[in-house]
Amino acid sequence: MTVTAPTTPSRDDNATTTAPTDSRRPVACPVCATPFTPVRRQAYCSAACRKTAFRRRQPAPTPPTVPPGTRRRDVTVYECPSCGQRQLGEQRCADCSIFGHALGLAGACPHCDGLIAAADLDPAT
Repeated sequence: MTVTAPTTPSRDDNATTTAPTDSRRPVACPVCATPFTPVRRQAYCSAACRKTAFRRRQPAPTPPTVPPGTRRRDVTVYECPSCGQRQLGEQRCADCSIFGHALGLAGACPHCDGLIAAADLDPAT
């Protein structure tokens, strides 16, 4: 069995897609419906129509979902200047009715379940 090479190579764009000049007929652009004579594999009348068609084929972008944030006040410890009581997320002391000073971010102590500020854990400050 003998295999012969085709007369026109399949990857030769000029040979396989260019039609003789007399057989070219104007076609309508699928985007703007303007008649144009295609050159080789040209499907759109201009680069603007080609880019418009590409954008129309792409899915619409979905807006990003932003997770709900926590208020900084809810994770800040406040200390009453009068009695020294610490409260998490409460600025006003329940006993003295005086506004406390913010000590910074805080959490519960794993040993005594008291409130401890993050600044208290750092020995450098």
